[in-house]
Amino acid sequence: MSTFYRGKGTGARRPQRTSPDKHRINDRIRAAKVRLIGDDGTQYGVLSLDDALRKAEETGMDVVEVSPNTEPPVCKLMDYGKYKYREQKKQSESKKKRAEVSLKELRVRYRTDVGDLETKLKRAREFLIEGDKVKFSMRFRGREAMFLSLGEEKFNEIAQRLSDVAVIDERSPTRG
Repeated sequence: MSTFYRGKGTGARRPQRTSPDKHRINDRIRAAKVRLIGDDGTQYGVLSLDDALRKAEETGMDVVEVSPNTEPPVCKLMDYGKYKYREQKKQSESKKKRAEVSLKELRVRYRTDVGDLETKLKRAREFLIEGDKVKFSMRFRGREAMFLSLGEEKFNEIAQRLSDVAVIDERSPTRG
């Protein structure tokens, strides 16, 4: 199933579309002789491709080329549909396991009122329980830079109040 695309007058071609399957199966195997392994691991030895296909037909399985770069290529008797299904399941499981952890940023001021801070802390707690990371940032404008110590106290209060669900990864430096 190869498709060619015509370039825009430059003579350039896009690469051929390749089959999504990684393995050659049954009639697509090019070698005349193959080393055949059974589904349960039994060694059948080196057989002609016709004999291997006959054996696969007898057992109701497929001949799948596992290692094409060896001489002769190693093939295995297996139910290829079931094999592809299992591989797809493994990939989806690994995708679930490496679910992205997103970074949520909450902004506070050194003079944020108690009620507003409670709301921010409640939201941060929800993010942390969901498995996200939370970053608190504080901006000082103009003369507010004189109150950096009040900002540090506010960060310490936030860290202390979230200590039951969070651990501080890093304290970012003061930038100005």
